[in-house]
Amino acid sequence: MQIRAGSRDDVEQIAALHVDSWRTAYAGIMPDSYLSGPLGAEKLDLWRARTAEPDPATGLFVAVDGREITGFAYTTPRSDGRILLDNLHARPGRTGSGIGGRLLRHTLAWAAAEHGGRDLYLEVLSANTRAIAFYERHGATRTDERVCRFDQGFALPEVEYTWTAKALAARDMRVGVRTE
Repeated sequence: MQIRAGSRDDVEQIAALHVDSWRTAYAGIMPDSYLSGPLGAEKLDLWRARTAEPDPATGLFVAVDGREITGFAYTTPRSDGRILLDNLHARPGRTGSGIGGRLLRHTLAWAAAEHGGRDLYLEVLSANTRAIAFYERHGATRTDERVCRFDQGFALPEVEYTWTAKALAARDMRVGVRTE
């Protein structure tokens, strides 16, 4: 498995993996009508927009096995000075195989190198206990709880997890980060 920067050429695979991941992870959590409905078109539009004009301040990384994208991570700077890890997904059926861990370590190292001095955080649905356990195993600290309101008309409780800038620097994972 290789981790490389994602690009416009990856949009269809990323969007399809994103949809498959949500349909698997959020079954019974999000409304079935949403997961089986407009999700595919929404994610394809999202990834087309995100890759249309690449922004060097964002990070899009894909895990590749041959020609197949088996996972991806996406970060973006926020107006409060922090970096948001907005997406981290491994292909359903391949979770637990190390893809997510490798992507996360790469992303944390990239954030420390490219955005030193800034915290990196994520938001995860409270009912997604598998993801919460994963982030806690990888050193994230719970920093907030709130309700996430979706444009599609539903709301779900979520928690925020953070790696502080100090914690990112202490991981000393900058060696070998490839962002090209």
